[in-house]
Amino acid sequence: MHCVCVDWGFCGCVKNDKPLHVDDLIPETGEVTADQFVEWVFLADNMDPNSDIEIWQKHKDAIRTAFVKHLGGDVVDASQLKWSEG
Repeated sequence: MHCVCVDWGFCGCVKNDKPLHVDDLIPETGEVTADQFVEWVFLADNMDPNSDIEIWQKHKDAIRTAFVKHLGGDVVDASQLKWSEG
């Protein structure tokens, strides 16, 4: 989360007068894939991850790579997706 929000600026948005962050889209339990997480990061920022593939693909790839690096695989239990300050 630190990498996605602090380093790259995908920190969410305000939608319908309520703050929205990727944390809000992650289920409490169950499997989450790297690709699902990437999509949720974009949706939390009120962006369509498929709107302009050329522009967004490098960001999608970087987020996916960070997910796998930090979580040890491309599928993890949702309970592993916790905010970390560092």
